[in-house]
Amino acid sequence: MALEAATAELIIEENLKRFLLVLAVALSVAALPQMLGRVRQLPYTLVLVLVGLALAFVDIRLVNLSPGLILLIFLPPLLFEASWNIEWKELRRNGLRITLLASFGVVISVLGVALGLKYVAGMALPTALLIGASLSATDPVSVTALFRELGIAGRLSTTTEGESLFNDGMAVVAFGLLVGLAVGQAELNANAILIELFAVVSIGIAVGGVIGFGISFLTQRFDLPLVEQSLTLVATYATYLLTEDLGGSGVIGVVTAGLILGNYGSRIGMNPRTRLVVSEFWDFLAFFINSILFLLVGDQVQFQGLVENLDLIGWTILGMLLTRAIAVFSLCSLSNLFTETNDMPIREQTVLWWGGVRGTVTIALALSLPESLPAREQIIATVFGAVLFTLLVQGVTIAPLLRSLKLLGDQPLRQRYLELAARQAALDRVLEHLEADQRPDISDEYYRYQKALVRGEIEQIQTNIDKLKTEHPNIIDFIREQLRQELVAIEAQTYAELVRSGRLRQELALVLEDVLPEQQGGA
Repeated sequence: MALEAATAELIIEENLKRFLLVLAVALSVAALPQMLGRVRQLPYTLVLVLVGLALAFVDIRLVNLSPGLILLIFLPPLLFEASWNIEWKELRRNGLRITLLASFGVVISVLGVALGLKYVAGMALPTALLIGASLSATDPVSVTALFRELGIAGRLSTTTEGESLFNDGMAVVAFGLLVGLAVGQAELNANAILIELFAVVSIGIAVGGVIGFGISFLTQRFDLPLVEQSLTLVATYATYLLTEDLGGSGVIGVVTAGLILGNYGSRIGMNPRTRLVVSEFWDFLAFFINSILFLLVGDQVQFQGLVENLDLIGWTILGMLLTRAIAVFSLCSLSNLFTETNDMPIREQTVLWWGGVRGTVTIALALSLPESLPAREQIIATVFGAVLFTLLVQGVTIAPLLRSLKLLGDQPLRQRYLELAARQAALDRVLEHLEADQRPDISDEYYRYQKALVRGEIEQIQTNIDKLKTEHPNIIDFIREQLRQELVAIEAQTYAELVRSGRLRQELALVLEDVLPEQQGGA
């Protein structure tokens, strides 16, 4: 017994050392884009993949990437962070397009890649379907990170991120069904597949909705930032595990809970300070997990397998790009027929097509294939090769594509204005503090000196803002929109405080339904 306990302790210690090694390497590499000018234009996720590939090339394997670890430990918080930060208003405006891409887009991707591999490369259909299902899960972490850096928001960013959130769930469900077909545990029956698909999605939405709304109303009862932060973490894993146990899609469940808590619970149950604490926590967690995962993605590559299946990888990449083009351009055009006020132009569709990179979910699905499957190693090598192409070719070239299509527009100007406005607001608060809190042990002269410094900085910032408005008059519309959003946020926050204090007994959601349309209509 003592020997078993000692062995277990040694295993835990060894695993901890490996984890700390991975973490140290990942965080060091993630800092490179900010330290080295030549790689500053690359998203840190791509730099991590490159370093991982270098380690794999010299046969340094940090750890074995377990699919269970990705799907159970790493995937839920990444999904929650993305859904927490996505705005419901933007998601609803682009809902039809996202729904089409996340449903029919997955079907087109799976069937297109599979049929291409069957008839062009001569691959068995069950094997080809598994490759198609693996590659149908988009994971544009590096692309959305670049969007944020370049200040690209709105329709393109929301569609890219929203599609990824929902099609991950569809891809995981489709992959599970196809694995059953490949190992002979299920039969190809369209009705049965549709019923099961409806069931797993419905269970995911139901469980995510119950937990999301439950925690939203619970946090109305107290104001404890660390407890509320912890509740969001508990909600993430509880939703995923409970949904999977009930036979639903854990991915859909977590996305549903994240959307509710981010867009509803954080408004009615959290004050602005708590909301900031929770958002910063999830930003950190997403950075932490992505740093580890993208390093390990590169480190898991088996170069011999890539070389042996190079022709198959080439056909797969071609099929993946063609089916992605068919899905994006056809479904976006269909969506445009019904959303005249929010059409996606062909330039943005092109970015959406090229920005459909694959990543950790795709690799986790391929690695989760049963050992008994004859073509397992061939599938894994093919999927890894396709993923590396999307990360290292598509991911690197997305910024030049945006520039060539002239889609950067005034986003850098908007980002510049937001930085100036934030600095001005912070200095206004500093000045208010200096005016209101004058300590007796500090001389008046020193206070006057500090006030003069702050006022000088505020005046300089205002001069820069005025210059920005003069040189770029179109920025004024954006400034007005920012003011409108601030006014709506202040009003909504006031109603939330009144509900918490008991002075307003009407449901907050009903109040805001009356307020927000009026504000939007007057914009």
